[in-house]
Amino acid sequence: MRMPESERVADHLRAAILSGEIAPGGRIRQEEVAERSGASRLPVREALRMLEAEGLVEHESNKGARVPRLGGHEVDVIYQMRERLEPLALAESMPHLTEEDLLRLERIQERIERGPDVEGFLALDREFHLLTYSRCPIVQLSSMVVRLWNSTQHYRRAYMRLTGPGRRWVVDAEHRLIIDALARRDAVDAERHLSGHIRRTRVELSRHPELFTS
Repeated sequence: MRMPESERVADHLRAAILSGEIAPGGRIRQEEVAERSGASRLPVREALRMLEAEGLVEHESNKGARVPRLGGHEVDVIYQMRERLEPLALAESMPHLTEEDLLRLERIQERIERGPDVEGFLALDREFHLLTYSRCPIVQLSSMVVRLWNSTQHYRRAYMRLTGPGRRWVVDAEHRLIIDALARRDAVDAERHLSGHIRRTRVELSRHPELFTS
């Protein structure tokens, strides 16, 4: 079955935003997107509405669509929201994770530990965490988690480029603790390890205000 044009356009723009090809503050002009994608204006407008719901695009009156640019305090608050919501999503998801899911997590982590470049790490890290939440049956919660991840993608990239691979061992250790807690079906440990994992990134980001300048 052929993918609807609006979904095809949304997929293209989503990939461009998450990869940093369209940076925070970048304008997205409907006519240019329509011309490049060979789509009409209607599916482009629908695609932008989809991306706005995902936190990847915002609309300004009389200016059109752009990728949101956040300040340091906004990112700090979003990370605090993640510290509270993601452990809950993990606890809701954990009872429904299958042995196949756990095996897939192990394989993703093995690929992370091989030391991919920044873009490879970001893709694998996102896949790792969203997989742990993927069995959460509360749609409102899981969709909010994805929206918060989308909002902070650019700042994770900037931070990883700044710090380099030297701190990857901390991520690896924290991921391993989360995998172990999930395998034991220990929600208390899983939530605690995840909350600390997110908090550490928030604290380290706060030490680099230069990441939030234009």
